[in-house]
Amino acid sequence: MRLDKYLKVARIIKRRTVANDACDADHVTVNGRRAKASYDVKTGDILEIRFGEKALRVRVLDVKEHVGKADAASMYEVID
Repeated sequence: MRLDKYLKVARIIKRRTVANDACDADHVTVNGRRAKASYDVKTGDILEIRFGEKALRVRVLDVKEHVGKADAASMYEVID
């Protein structure tokens, strides 16, 4: 699944266009490397998303095309 779509489906970022813009602006890295929105997300990847001064690091646990709002958080775990 594309990185921008994963961020939207997992509800880390609310809109896919915003996720795409974040990737274009180098606010998203995968496994320590800058990632484009078209990157193919795999289980076990470490994503880091920077929101201004704050950064969120997550490990991908599952990749699903469709998931309910209640189950979205089960697709990743937050890493400190």
